[in-house]
Amino acid sequence: MSQIVCFGEILWDNLPTGKKPGGAPMNVAIHLKKHGAATQLISSVGDDEDGGDLRTFLAASHLSGEYVQTHKTLATGVVDVSLDEHKQASYIIKKPVAWDEIFWNDGIAGLTDEAEALVFGSLACRSEISRQTLMKLLDTSKCSIFDMNLRPPHFEKHTLEVLMRKCDVLKINEHELDYLKNFYGLKGTSGNQLIHLGDLTATNTICLTLGENGAMILHKGKIFTHPGFEVPVLDTVGAGDAFLASFIYGYLEQNPVDEILTRACATGALVASRRGANPEYKLSDVDQIYKF
Repeated sequence: MSQIVCFGEILWDNLPTGKKPGGAPMNVAIHLKKHGAATQLISSVGDDEDGGDLRTFLAASHLSGEYVQTHKTLATGVVDVSLDEHKQASYIIKKPVAWDEIFWNDGIAGLTDEAEALVFGSLACRSEISRQTLMKLLDTSKCSIFDMNLRPPHFEKHTLEVLMRKCDVLKINEHELDYLKNFYGLKGTSGNQLIHLGDLTATNTICLTLGENGAMILHKGKIFTHPGFEVPVLDTVGAGDAFLASFIYGYLEQNPVDEILTRACATGALVASRRGANPEYKLSDVDQIYKF
């Protein structure tokens, strides 16, 4: 498999159980590595202890920090995470931080030329500098995968629309579909809403995660569904990132869509059954989910 580039935030999640490395692009990159994919991460950390600790974590996770910039004046990103009675997470995201200013440079200019896919979200687009860097990367991306990952109030409608029209694959959750339903006036069942959204944004492939109810995929006009796997949930932080990484790997390998969806649901369920966004696991652990 060719290289996959992940762009955006890298940070510390302050969870009720303690501080954990996080940020959707980094989480996806780490989970892709577990699937055997070659990955590169484009981000920025501060010239501080938190930034140094994140670099140590990347090295321990066998993920290159070559394209993680060091910002001289802005601090490393920090997010305060709280969990409700259903283990669903909510976030307070500090601003501005280092990943708000990911600068374009010669080092990253050729990455998307060589990569098989570029993975990105909406959060890093809250600032002009990082947004413009992403737009330049999208100009040369072979396959653009948009993990919407809405974090109110850190997004603008116009930017979302631009990013949806530039992506080849869109990944959203049920709350994001509700937002888009109101935005675009989508009607009918969830499947019909995905078809309508795909038509409006010219997106052939849309992944919809549904929490404990599994997931749904629109691919080339056809809907695929999976009810999910029942597991004891410790927290949902990173479960969607694990789902997406598994999906991306299968998608780029051109595996059957129903097989891709089943394995992605199993991977997300496994991560939800463990603490933190990047728990240790092997692909054989994902296989065990199928047996229950």
